[in-house]
Amino acid sequence: MSAKQTRAEARRAQLPWVEKYRPKSVDEVAHQPEVVRMLKRSMDSSNLPHMLFYGPPGTGKTSTILAIAKQLYGPELYSKRVLELNASDERGIKVVRTKIKDFASTAVGTQTTAGYPCPPYKIIILDEADAMTRDAQTALRRTMEQYSTVTRFCILCNYISRIIPPLTSRCAKFRFQPLEAGSISARLGVIVAAESVACEAGGLEAVVKHCGGDMRKAIMMLQTAHQYHEKVDEPTIVEIAALVPDTVMASLVEAAHSQSFESLQREVASIVVEGFPANQVLLQLHDGMLTDSMLEDSGKAAVAEALAVADKCLSDGADDYLQLLNCASVYYGASTSKH
Repeated sequence: MSAKQTRAEARRAQLPWVEKYRPKSVDEVAHQPEVVRMLKRSMDSSNLPHMLFYGPPGTGKTSTILAIAKQLYGPELYSKRVLELNASDERGIKVVRTKIKDFASTAVGTQTTAGYPCPPYKIIILDEADAMTRDAQTALRRTMEQYSTVTRFCILCNYISRIIPPLTSRCAKFRFQPLEAGSISARLGVIVAAESVACEAGGLEAVVKHCGGDMRKAIMMLQTAHQYHEKVDEPTIVEIAALVPDTVMASLVEAAHSQSFESLQREVASIVVEGFPANQVLLQLHDGMLTDSMLEDSGKAAVAEALAVADKCLSDGADDYLQLLNCASVYYGASTSKH
């Protein structure tokens, strides 16, 4: 092995696992069969349309377009033919009129790389495009039309409703779904074998359960547990995921079912003092409320509404204690009304 290859291997070994095990081809993209099938047909003709990838975080949107670009251009032409921008940082109209327009308007050379299609157009990747301002999106529409012969755009977003209709109508839309447990488990199994991760009983199952269909989150949880805790088991994953322990949630629900409002106040105060994330408490309270036989359907509806309002208030900077106490009070009222 040459010195250059040795240095490349050393750099690769230091990469975060999310980057190290990122799919290198479209075929390696996990659990998006319909998207992969349509993209492979487009790649066979080397004539990609403008594309819009949308779906939850960690489902493979960025990995897919990067894999496509590498398969089309190879390592030599990739840096010359592909421009990747994170629209959440560079989201103003000035960026569209300067950086994007300058790259889109430049002519494509005749250079090719053996073994790669190297189609006669460039690709601009706009990640998190739903953070772009409306003016910037409007300016982007004109740029897409004007330079479509030499440039293809791939717009990535979590919420397609935040992309203006003139942009969505110019793109082929691909919806990325949350990953199934089997797909995540299979990918984690490959990483566990390659990195010699010590997994105890229930460790991988806990990662899959608490990642919410997000492959990136799952891999980060696995790497964190391996590097900082030297083991992957359920208690470690619960701690890494910043989950509220089941015993704490059970105590809160028990207090809500009691006839003592003072007890409920003490439980809420204890949760806040312990530093548990208020948003996570609301999420777990919601999941537990759905299966709580002590609540009527009307009571569950009232609690769900209170949780939704509290979540919005917390995102606006409201006080954790007051919002949690309000939700717990509604839960308490729905419980006592059934007694």
